[in-house]
Amino acid sequence: MAAAPRRSTPTPRDLADLPYAHRLETFTGELGRDGDHECVHFDGCDVTDADAGRTVFLECAFSSVAFEGGRYRRARFNDVWAHQTRWVGTDLAETEWTDAEAGAGLLAGVELHGARLRRVVFHHCKFDSVNLRATALRDVTFVNCLLRDVDFAGAALKGVAFPGTTLERVRFDNVTVDGADLSGAAALGIASGLASLRGAAISGLQLVELAPALAETVGLTVKEG
Repeated sequence: MAAAPRRSTPTPRDLADLPYAHRLETFTGELGRDGDHECVHFDGCDVTDADAGRTVFLECAFSSVAFEGGRYRRARFNDVWAHQTRWVGTDLAETEWTDAEAGAGLLAGVELHGARLRRVVFHHCKFDSVNLRATALRDVTFVNCLLRDVDFAGAALKGVAFPGTTLERVRFDNVTVDGADLSGAAALGIASGLASLRGAAISGLQLVELAPALAETVGLTVKEG
């Protein structure tokens, strides 16, 4: 059977490329619970310990925004664009992200447990100690990113790809896989959960690199000579 064609890698957009760019208005207020923000440009903001659960962000842009701490549980991010945006120690559990794009961003110590991401692209982003347990990812692409100490345990990975991305100590325990593509990853540093990646695509070179870990997973003893 012929191998499935590799999905083309998305290219990042500039702010001016957004179809709603001409309608954006600069954000000047404060974030609160159950907010509703449409066509808002968050530009150069420092947002610390905000309580903005269940807030809706529709056709919004985030430029050089720093989110420190804060609680955004069950917030929705629909058709949003972010560039050089930092999320540090932020609670984003059970949030929903649809048709979103993030570039040159940082997520460190972020809680995304139970979140749902659909048609989301990350370009040149760094994920450090991010909790993605029990998330549902569909058509999500990590392009030239760094994923370090990221936990996908119990996540559903459908149409997820990692072109040019480096994985370091990433956990995939008990994930479910449907069309996930790891073959374009720059490095596969998988800490646990190899057995759960049944059905994922990898390259021949990656197979060789993973051979010792795969042998250990299935209980093989490798003898020298």
